[in-house]
Amino acid sequence: MSEVVRIAAEAKAAAVHLAAATTDQKNEALLAMAKALTEHQDEVLAANARDLEAFRQKPGYTKALYDRLLLNEERIAGMVEGLHQLVALSDPIGEVTGMTIRPNGLQVGQVRVPLGVVGIIYEARPNVTVDAASLALKAGNAVLLRGGSEAINSNKALVRILRQAVEAAGLPAAVISMIEDTDRAAVREMLRLNGYLDVLIPRGGASLIKTVIEHASVPVIETGTGVCHTFIDASADLSMAASIAMNAKTARPGVCNAMETMLVHRDIADKFLPLILPQLFEAGVEVRGCEVTQQYDERVKAATEEDWMAEYLDLILAVKVVSSLDEAINHINHYGTGHSEAIVTALYDHARQFQARVDAAAVYVNASTRFTDGFEFGLGAEMGISTQKLHARGPMGLLALTATKFIINGNGQIR
Repeated sequence: MSEVVRIAAEAKAAAVHLAAATTDQKNEALLAMAKALTEHQDEVLAANARDLEAFRQKPGYTKALYDRLLLNEERIAGMVEGLHQLVALSDPIGEVTGMTIRPNGLQVGQVRVPLGVVGIIYEARPNVTVDAASLALKAGNAVLLRGGSEAINSNKALVRILRQAVEAAGLPAAVISMIEDTDRAAVREMLRLNGYLDVLIPRGGASLIKTVIEHASVPVIETGTGVCHTFIDASADLSMAASIAMNAKTARPGVCNAMETMLVHRDIADKFLPLILPQLFEAGVEVRGCEVTQQYDERVKAATEEDWMAEYLDLILAVKVVSSLDEAINHINHYGTGHSEAIVTALYDHARQFQARVDAAAVYVNASTRFTDGFEFGLGAEMGISTQKLHARGPMGLLALTATKFIINGNGQIR
């Protein structure tokens, strides 16, 4: 038995125990995890500092990717708050839905149950470690984590602290398990852990997600890349539009809900582009625009076809002037990845059309795409943002980590 299989087998055994845990037992473990993170904050930050120092020496370093890796007191406090939010949420496990009585007297219904063991393969963001572990636990699932090598010290510290807290609360430590081997062979083995993993969720860039989907034999919930758009309609309030666009691009450019392409209606371009372009350049954003956009500022670089489909995860923005709402929607549905899309408009009809016709997991009117997040949506945290349409879509909270089974009650019926 390999080390990866051994760890997965322990997680599977722990999942059986966890599935029978009461809501109070799970909440006690979550509170213990929150307390432990606060008490061991310095240990986590020291481990993260080692990861950050190593990352600075690597080729391909960018401030945006560095920000994805960074932990600080504020972000740890956010993790702790997420744990407390989860405690306050209703436990979906055991909920009976749709109970009906058949003509023969059989009672037929469904009850929510855990998925079992959830595998997570993710890249730089160590906060995923806490989000995934806590959500899985509340939904009665064990979790098998495999983070990226760039965050190995942070993840090892977090998992050690969380496992100790869970065990002290009376649950098996193995409900939170981690594959520490950073070799890609461990990932390849994880992709084929049928019989141990019930579902696999990749969180990261396009290449990671593509690899998992193409090579996994374990069922996969696809979390998508975020080529997110903001369309500035002709009726938009200019000040609101600028505020939303700047937030969507510059607040945290290295995350999947950041805006990557801005579409501007041609009837407002003369007013809006001279307003927003200087702000973008002042914030250090590289702008790649269509021919019309280039006419407004000589610093705008020419956009190529690849730019319309690029997830930059950096301070780079593609800008295109469009002639109508229809053109904006068609562009988004063609180049978007089904993640998060926004319109800034004062017209109710345009807002309704945009939300009805844009094919994405989250569609905004007059708000930044940066809100696509489990914490912001009141889910406590998220396991990822699903861009597929089966089982789960959008930020994946507790319900997305459950299945249902039929329960049938009779009094002697035979067929």
